[in-house]
Amino acid sequence: MTEQVQQRMNADLKIGILGCGPIAQFAHLESVQKARNAVLHAVCDADEALANRFGTFYDAGRIYLDYDAMLADPDVDAVIIATSDAFHVPAALRAIAAGKHVLCEKPVGVSVEEVEQLAAAAQESGCRVQIGHMLRFDPGIQAAHAFISGEMGDMLAFKAWYCDSTHRYDMTDAVQPLPRTGRHAMKPSGDPKANRRRYYMLAHGSHLVDLARFLAGPIVAVEARLHERFGAHCWFVDVEFESGALAQVTTSWATRVKRDDLIQVQIDGTLGSAIAGGHRCFVQSLAATPKPTWNVEVPQQMNFDEQWQEIPDNEPFKNSYRSGWEQFLRHVAEGDPLPSPMLEGAKDVQLTELCYQSDRERRWISVPS
Repeated sequence: MTEQVQQRMNADLKIGILGCGPIAQFAHLESVQKARNAVLHAVCDADEALANRFGTFYDAGRIYLDYDAMLADPDVDAVIIATSDAFHVPAALRAIAAGKHVLCEKPVGVSVEEVEQLAAAAQESGCRVQIGHMLRFDPGIQAAHAFISGEMGDMLAFKAWYCDSTHRYDMTDAVQPLPRTGRHAMKPSGDPKANRRRYYMLAHGSHLVDLARFLAGPIVAVEARLHERFGAHCWFVDVEFESGALAQVTTSWATRVKRDDLIQVQIDGTLGSAIAGGHRCFVQSLAATPKPTWNVEVPQQMNFDEQWQEIPDNEPFKNSYRSGWEQFLRHVAEGDPLPSPMLEGAKDVQLTELCYQSDRERRWISVPS
């Protein structure tokens, strides 16, 4: 912990946001403004119009067009890196060199090699680096995590499913303000989505491998297959955990949903099961497991959905970005556990690369320790 942060133990930490593009507009700017232990001290963007527009709207104390100038600001305690994926690691390395703590959007990097470089730099510097895997902080996932830790018994199996529904983007555009873009915003060289197979696994599949590890523990092997048809990219991944539990993880695009949310996990244990989406979690204990009958002559008479008990959420609602930020800053200021540390993000990038490799080579891939 730096002397500067120690002096602010009882005060809000001052945050600088790098990048005023879509993810900052949809998530980070407002989350920092609402966080109970943070002050939006500065924003920075190479596009002057974007920086001025959102810095002014969200009452940032200072507006920068040069990243190094923001990093040189002695009042900035931590930075959010909300840029294109290709800029994550270079920007994080510069922040660490300047002595700033970092929350970086996922995926933390675009290759295992650069992520390992960042992990080494973070460990050597003593700066804290958290990866923005915000699904960990959704109330439904938090409830499932608590059930797994306390009541489920030994884990038998894990299933996870993530879907960008057929009409999700059209509907989002209809009800949500369109993100503002800038003529002079920095863009990575080439097309980061040119290899759609790898891009979808890295950008979207990383959500699922992160949730699998968060809820079920270390992964020791994966076997993945990609099915591409009619513009849909569907990944099917079999997973083996260190505990011996097995998993099926699926990501789908341009498909339909008959669930409570666009993401859902199911965890089965010796003493009970949990099914959770982003906002709701349902559990069923071994003692409450129904006893159905089977008759080939008549439809099933039991409604299995009614047998699950919803875990009540009595906490004030916070979006997952805000919750993640508040926990990260409590770690920086007070030493609370780091909820999504750098090494977790590095492992997620490694696993997405191994899934991509498994599909190409049509075989199981062991995860290096």
